[in-house]
Amino acid sequence: MTIFGIGFATPWLLLALLTLPILWLILRAVPPAPIRRMFPGVVLLLGLKDDDQVSDRTPWWLLLLRMLAVAALIIGLAGPILNPETDDTARGDAPLLVVMDGSWASAASWRARTVALDGLLAQAARDDRRVALIKLTSPEPTNFQSADDLRARLVGLTADPWEPGDTQITRAIELLPEGSFDTYWMSDGLDRENRTALLSEVETRGVVTVFQAGQTILGLAPARFEDGNIVLTALRAQTGSEREITILAQGRDPAGNPAVLARATALFEAGEATAETALSLPSELRARITRFEIEGNRSAGATTLPDDSLRRREVALIAGREDREGLQLLSPLHYLEKALEPSADLLSGALMDVIPANPDVIGLADVATLGIAEEEAVLAWLEEGGILLRFAGPRLAASDVSRDDEDPLMPVRLRAGGRSVGGAMSWGEPKSLAAFAEDSPFFGLPIPADVTVSAQVMAQPDPALAERVIAQLSDGTPLVTRKSVGQGQIILFHVTANAEWSSLPLSGLFVQMLERLAIAAGASAQPTAEDLAGTIWQPNMVLDAYGSLSDGSTLPGVTGEALASAELSPELRPGLYQNQDRALARNVLTQDDTLTPATWPADITVEGLAPSEETPLAGWLLATAIALLLADVIASLFLSGRLSGPRTTTAAGFVLAVLLIPATPAYAQQDAFALESTAEVTFAHVVTGDDGLDQIAQAGLRGLSETLFFRTSVEPADPVAVNLETDELAFFPFLYWPITPDQPTPSAEAYTKLNTYLRSGGMIMFDTRDADIARFGTGSPNGRKLQQLAAPLDIPPLEPIPEDHVLTRTFYLLQDFPGRHNSRDVWVESAPPDAELVEGMPFRNLNDNVTPVIIGGNDWASAWAMDQRGNALYPIGRGYSGERQREIAYRFGVNLVMHVLTGNYKSDQVHVPALLDRLGQ
Repeated sequence: MTIFGIGFATPWLLLALLTLPILWLILRAVPPAPIRRMFPGVVLLLGLKDDDQVSDRTPWWLLLLRMLAVAALIIGLAGPILNPETDDTARGDAPLLVVMDGSWASAASWRARTVALDGLLAQAARDDRRVALIKLTSPEPTNFQSADDLRARLVGLTADPWEPGDTQITRAIELLPEGSFDTYWMSDGLDRENRTALLSEVETRGVVTVFQAGQTILGLAPARFEDGNIVLTALRAQTGSEREITILAQGRDPAGNPAVLARATALFEAGEATAETALSLPSELRARITRFEIEGNRSAGATTLPDDSLRRREVALIAGREDREGLQLLSPLHYLEKALEPSADLLSGALMDVIPANPDVIGLADVATLGIAEEEAVLAWLEEGGILLRFAGPRLAASDVSRDDEDPLMPVRLRAGGRSVGGAMSWGEPKSLAAFAEDSPFFGLPIPADVTVSAQVMAQPDPALAERVIAQLSDGTPLVTRKSVGQGQIILFHVTANAEWSSLPLSGLFVQMLERLAIAAGASAQPTAEDLAGTIWQPNMVLDAYGSLSDGSTLPGVTGEALASAELSPELRPGLYQNQDRALARNVLTQDDTLTPATWPADITVEGLAPSEETPLAGWLLATAIALLLADVIASLFLSGRLSGPRTTTAAGFVLAVLLIPATPAYAQQDAFALESTAEVTFAHVVTGDDGLDQIAQAGLRGLSETLFFRTSVEPADPVAVNLETDELAFFPFLYWPITPDQPTPSAEAYTKLNTYLRSGGMIMFDTRDADIARFGTGSPNGRKLQQLAAPLDIPPLEPIPEDHVLTRTFYLLQDFPGRHNSRDVWVESAPPDAELVEGMPFRNLNDNVTPVIIGGNDWASAWAMDQRGNALYPIGRGYSGERQREIAYRFGVNLVMHVLTGNYKSDQVHVPALLDRLGQ
């Protein structure tokens, strides 16, 4: 029922307003008319005046005050709502399934979507409809539940920086609830062929209604380098009138601060869906650009990340001998220049002249000996991350460089002379290349059959030779060797850079090898799956749906084939990926993509996202009724004369106390929570929304606390449950966080608290509870949910618990860490790079930090769980072996708490020999 734009949840209560006239008559309290009798004594009172007069009826203004209070109370109880959802299609009795595309195209209007969804769920709650939600970008098992429960999860609902692919759509169809239901599809506005199957399925279950925003969707294709300019192409879904947009080049200024380095304007012509613009920037400025984005549009599709294909490397090429006049094909640098010109800025000049320009790569073709000053300058440049690319030749083969002792600027020692067809150390025929090893940067590259080597310089056998060989011939002799110097590296091709000793420079394999070594940036084309076969790429920075960058170093690496051709998904996020010195960007849009507005069948109702928002008025009206009743009390006291004299203070104090009552419990509750959590050591578990799982977590921490009480000097208080959105985390040294596939994602404010907690010394134990069916990773819904939950957290690099980790000996000596399941796949913070084994000690010299996270799936809470009498709640295994596993689980819990409370104190044992030696002096 709606009156003047205000809807009522229980409109029948408004009938109580009809009683107001009757109430008015009752409150007037009109006495019966008096009977007039003549009394002679009244004559004595004539002429006297009574200053204190008492009304014979209630004043009209007090009656009006009381009527307004009662009316406000009645209307407030009727559940008034401003701007209620009045669409008839939002009403019904059938269960309601909400389908959200949830892609990057939804990010710009995500606020409007959540407001519309909140109004939809509010109406469903009033109609007592069961509701379920499925997001197509990351579908998870779902079931119908109370609309109010689902509304509570909206705060953690976010868009994803990819579109629903075929895999996700198929998964969503499999996860549809059984039976009939109505469907509300919140479309992102883009057309996709793969949604047809899902739409057909939900149409067979009930009525389908589509919500779709009317705003134009903008996108930005990856930047490309053409004719010395950076070319940017903008896309739009809805073609219409002429429109101008601004594209920003974001990066860092010379001081390292974020800044807008350049702006470009692109114009969409009327009726056109693409707009192109170009930026002319010097190479030094291009190298500092970290992203391009459309100004005023917050989405991953309106953002593109540059990689090595845009950043042209500066390569200095120096030959050991001059070019022969008229014999260009025999020039030592000819094939190198042809391979690098499309993708790099080539520098020429003397070695000491080009080093101050700080090139990315210095190529030395048959350069044998460097002067002392040159050698020192090159070593200093290598320490800062340069790449020294060396090629052999007659001069190097005839020199004494790196013969007896390894030269600082050579990766290996070399034999005198060389090896060639028909020479003293000859082959019978030219040799072909052997397949590249798995640890080689060239692994996966196809080797043409016509690539052969007829001469080379030979490497001396050496203990370090095997690990420095990255390419070899079919007979096992090294072809390319490499070693690291500081942050840089030295690479030696044991053949010439021209075709004198091999046909390698004549092949496309030569360019591919340079690309794999990050010498050529590969700007001409995006690498294919074949080009990246056999490589592993680690996420460096990843994009969220709103175009913001975050650290991706904690995410698992992806194969080169997947990076080049797979669809974006939770396992392959848009961002910047690193493979040694080479970087590739995987953006939301590609050069071939277009944006097409979504079209729906004629029988599907399509509605816009209404800008209005439902506003409940019941609270305001009830508060007004209370305020009016308080005013009535004061007015009644005033009319009765009780606000004068000594009673005034008492009445005022009573009113003041009434006004202050609502504020007192909130502070008291907060103070009580703080005192309870800090009086003793208290452990906590994160509320997941699953009542059964939360009870298991509570019982598990209670059982661990009991074990600590009886076995150690730690006497914990009863564990508590914490809500990440409302509770303070700093009170707890340890948080246990069980993972479920459908638990809500915390808000941005909650993640801020979590990161502060981790950086302040707190520990979180993530338990996916699925070690019996999947190892830690994306092999189960719990594992995928964990990756989603942990992505915004500041988590350091992790490794499986090593055998000498302090968790194996803080209290008990352990080698296994079981819970209800027994898996060794438990992850902690990686040891520092300088951790080394001290002589005479069985473990390394680790630092004193506590690992901020522990990740596993052994379901420790179920193993620890006890009832109030101390009895185990859940069975583990069978017989003695099961009880033994439970005992080891308790011991691991004790070690865990000792590690949290005391740090790696046992690692200090490595200093005992030095201390004893010092005391004995």
